Amino acid sequence: MKRKLFLNTIKISALALLIGFSGCKKFLDVLPVGQKIPTTFEDYEALIRDEYGNQRTFVTQARLLLNDKFETVANLNYYPLWTANYNWDETANRVTLNNNDESTYYVSYAGISTSNLIIEHASETTEATDAQRNELIGQAKVLRAFNYYILANYYADTYEEANAGTKLSVPLILSANIGAPHTQVSIKELYDFMLQDIDQAMPVLKATSATVLHPNLGSANALKARIFLQMGKYTEALAAANEALKYNDKLFDWNAFYAANKAQIEEPGVYNNSTSPMGFNFVENYYFRHGESNYAGRESAVRTDRATRFETGDSRFASRWKLRTVGADTYYTSITTGYFNAGGLTTTEVYLIKAECQARLNDVSGAMATLNAVRVTRVFAANYSPLTATTTQQAVKLIQRTKANEMIMSIVPFADARRLNKDPEYATTRTKTENGKALSLSPGSHLWTMPFPLGAVKNPGNGTIQQNVDK
Repeated sequence: MKRKLFLNTIKISALALLIGFSGCKKFLDVLPVGQKIPTTFEDYEALIRDEYGNQRTFVTQARLLLNDKFETVANLNYYPLWTANYNWDETANRVTLNNNDESTYYVSYAGISTSNLIIEHASETTEATDAQRNELIGQAKVLRAFNYYILANYYADTYEEANAGTKLSVPLILSANIGAPHTQVSIKELYDFMLQDIDQAMPVLKATSATVLHPNLGSANALKARIFLQMGKYTEALAAANEALKYNDKLFDWNAFYAANKAQIEEPGVYNNSTSPMGFNFVENYYFRHGESNYAGRESAVRTDRATRFETGDSRFASRWKLRTVGADTYYTSITTGYFNAGGLTTTEVYLIKAECQARLNDVSGAMATLNAVRVTRVFAANYSPLTATTTQQAVKLIQRTKANEMIMSIVPFADARRLNKDPEYATTRTKTENGKALSLSPGSHLWTMPFPLGAVKNPGNGTIQQNVDK
């Protein structure tokens, strides 16, 4: 998976978009061009294996708004949009500032274009059985739904049953043809479409797939659970979560990982301590997707005030980050190197979806048992004790504390915060002190919805795009 599978012979114009986002014109004009037009099953299947072009999730501004990552003064000074979100500046006009932070938009639509290409033409491929062709099309539909989930929870307001049918989401495009028309659909229409894609895919998917980049029944159910949770449909989300866990219910033992690497991790002044276990072979994987980087490296650094929200004795945190001071900056730096499933689907997320749904459906004791099944594998024995709750609200807050830490640096904490902000029982005003100044982010702030990039609004292809925020 680390090689550029097939990209020397097949080029997709969507990939060209990734080279120069600011010069992009019609983001929907994505038809394969170049040295070879795909014809065989192998040709089309290789497009899913293209982890560099189609298996990345960019959520920079979401991570900045949450203050989950430490950011340098140099970057904040260089990127005004970063500063606006990082410092919760509600006076900033992010619409005009978003002229060079287009990765979330174009990378996601590039992946959608690839899915559309496969869905439209894979049935015509040579050198394959009908079952192989149908499975590939099903996998493309799951990936298309996955990319639309990212876009919907970044550029549109969160799902609310009362207004999902009237609020606009993002452009829905169903074809890879040049000049294909599109419509900016409502939030409800887009969510219905995502679920439809997954339901249509399931009958042709298998329990296992060719690689961890290829969706299977476990990953399809995990994504379905994520979407239903975002919609507040807890019965349906619980059913999907339980179904996903039938295919994989393994949890990684971070306590054992820390013990095995304890000497290196605790060595003073050393910040290159171990290899990430969260790569392609991570036991918790349903589906692997890179975060903002698709090359072996390190995770983002964590702010010191953000680190305090991890449980005392969190072995997962202690295995991945270490306090460091460089000049005037103090932060928790990443100490593992390699690949990280920052953008995909894992059993931990599904367990915590299940736990919240159990709590919402008044099975508080069951919810806490599910939560503790996760915690016992990532809280040192000396610090661990089972958590208990007597009300749904108490349980959900405990579950969300663990989930925000477990899914840090992914889109999940951002999506969760947005939906919880709509409920007075869980809405939270975030506070911090930056350079001696007290700052806050209210649950009703417009900052929770990201503006479409200027390039997309000015050059919308064969359709129109209405900006979802005023600034």
